Amino acid sequence: MKFVAFERAKQGTGASRRLRISGRTPAIVYGGSTEPQAVELDHNALWHALKKEAFHSTVLDMEFKGADQKVLLRNVQMHPYKQMVLHVDFQRVDANTKLSMKVPLHYSGDENSPAVKTDHCVVNHVVNEIEVRCLPADLPEFIAVDLSGLKKGVSLHLNDITLPKGVTAVTHGKSNPVLVSVVVVAGTDAPAAEGAEAAAAAPAAGAKAPAAKAPAAAKAAPAAKAPAAKK
Repeated sequence: MKFVAFERAKQGTGASRRLRISGRTPAIVYGGSTEPQAVELDHNALWHALKKEAFHSTVLDMEFKGADQKVLLRNVQMHPYKQMVLHVDFQRVDANTKLSMKVPLHYSGDENSPAVKTDHCVVNHVVNEIEVRCLPADLPEFIAVDLSGLKKGVSLHLNDITLPKGVTAVTHGKSNPVLVSVVVVAGTDAPAAEGAEAAAAAPAAGAKAPAAKAPAAAKAAPAAKAPAAKK
């Protein structure tokens, strides 16, 4: 992607505030053998560029004073509640020096995997981007990951995917982190289990129910005495 930067003559809090009011965004370009350069960008063009994934993860062409420079977006400072970019940092890129950059992972095919279609599991994307190290020419815009082979109870790790040529992953001490996990939905096997338990609890067909015990015979009431005859 390409964008245009302009030289920023004045610096400081007041100058940056006036710059933002005029529709420009202050920025800094550093790195390489050249001194840091204060520049300014058109805010609206920058705002729309930041919505594109490639602006965050690829080598950019910055046009400055009629010449192009290769840079990377390193930091964006946003306003706490306004839709405004306060400041941007760019780093110059040397074609012969390896760089470290976070690259997004584009997952696809999970809806066609046996874990989802057959076993009705839920696929959880644990990691949506990874840090890679490579030469600027080898930096990918994204890394495509096919999930159509996922199975129940088996997670996808970093070593299970193929990285582009010349690209190595930076794991910061984690040898083989999990990228995607397969989660079994609670209660998926419940109907079958309940049916089995109900069948086991039901009495066998044709079995006679035990006869109810007859109540004990009531005691006979004592016979009433006949009245004595009068003389």
